[in-house]
Amino acid sequence: MLETLKKEWTAQIIVIIYLLLTGWWFFLLHLGFKDTSQNLFFAAVYGILAFLGGTWGLIIAHKWGGWKSTVGRALIFLSLGLFAEEFGQLVFSYYNIFLKVEVPYPSLADIGFFGNIPFYVLGVLHLGYAAGIKFSLKKFTSQLQFIAIPVIGLSLSYYFFLKDYKFDFSNPLKMFLDFGYPLGQALYISIAIVVFSLSNGLLGGIMKNKVLFILVGFVVQYLSDYNFLFQSNNQTWVNGGYGDYLYLLSYAIMAYGLIQFDMVYKQLRKSS
Repeated sequence: MLETLKKEWTAQIIVIIYLLLTGWWFFLLHLGFKDTSQNLFFAAVYGILAFLGGTWGLIIAHKWGGWKSTVGRALIFLSLGLFAEEFGQLVFSYYNIFLKVEVPYPSLADIGFFGNIPFYVLGVLHLGYAAGIKFSLKKFTSQLQFIAIPVIGLSLSYYFFLKDYKFDFSNPLKMFLDFGYPLGQALYISIAIVVFSLSNGLLGGIMKNKVLFILVGFVVQYLSDYNFLFQSNNQTWVNGGYGDYLYLLSYAIMAYGLIQFDMVYKQLRKSS
């Protein structure tokens, strides 16, 4: 991690922007979030980390061979996931700043917020292939992990989010998203845990810590969405509040995680 920060200017930019945005957020906290225009502007701006992470992720994917390589495809899908998040952020801000209305649910923003889930699932699956988990799955214990961890993750997500869910069949899209968000996110987190646990071989060994970084980013985003649903249901969500800061943190971690794969690529080129 520190080696990446020392050698990669892109990582340095991510950290600098993150620290500047953090300082801005603490300023808003000092104001007590009374300046609504600043809160809305902050909420519209911090998604720049998702955009930069996605952009540099695609550039790094091209170095790996792009669509022709497993790692390249993994980075492309993860980058598209970040772009989807930024799309959702921009639409959300458009409702708040330009239309000056409360964001409806479901809305166009959910195309981005929900759309990142299949991208993340595909991305982490391809990371698993690159790290050699298909060879690990020949063992019974590995097969058990591959099945048990997602089942446990989905079960916990259902318990915390949906056990007391009240079905409203008059709005099927809302029902689909209500179930899809927590279960889909639990799925990609669970797969990432499996990939981290079963990574082996040369590439798997090099990538193991990088997968862990991506996993941490997934978990922070999951917590961010959990908090958003909790605050929304309790009508305590504040634009630019601590909920937005959690999203800022998740974007920074994901962007930094993708940049680390540039270090992996350079290490492999030196050793070849």
